Amino acid sequence: MRASARALRERFVALLHLDDPPWRVALALAVGVFISFTPFLGFQTLLALVVGTLARLNPAVVVTGTWLNLPWFMPFVYAGALKVGAWLLQDLRSIADWSLALLIGSTLLGLGAAAVTYVVAFGVMRRRWRRRHHPTPPKQEAA
Repeated sequence: MRASARALRERFVALLHLDDPPWRVALALAVGVFISFTPFLGFQTLLALVVGTLARLNPAVVVTGTWLNLPWFMPFVYAGALKVGAWLLQDLRSIADWSLALLIGSTLLGLGAAAVTYVVAFGVMRRRWRRRHHPTPPKQEAA
């Protein structure tokens, strides 16, 4: 478990050193977070690679976003998604209704999480981009 946390931290540090514009890095991360909310467990990383490649986003960043929904968060995410979906659909009688509720709920929660991820990541990446590409000149000392 400690190795996976270390690997995730190393991926984030690598994100901060990408030369892509901040909006592209933030978008790729947000797309990955959205994918992490889908109920397609076991296929999320593959889906992230395909979507990242097709959308011409950095696939490594999309996968990093997908891996943010760690296994110990998933029960809470999917329980919340089921609640949202069940609230919207109301009358759930069959397994197909519950599956649809999960799909709708996870889509809505994923969109919200992706939007928050984009805003936060864009702010962080833009500050890092400005510091790297437009460094502040050193202050002149008064004589």
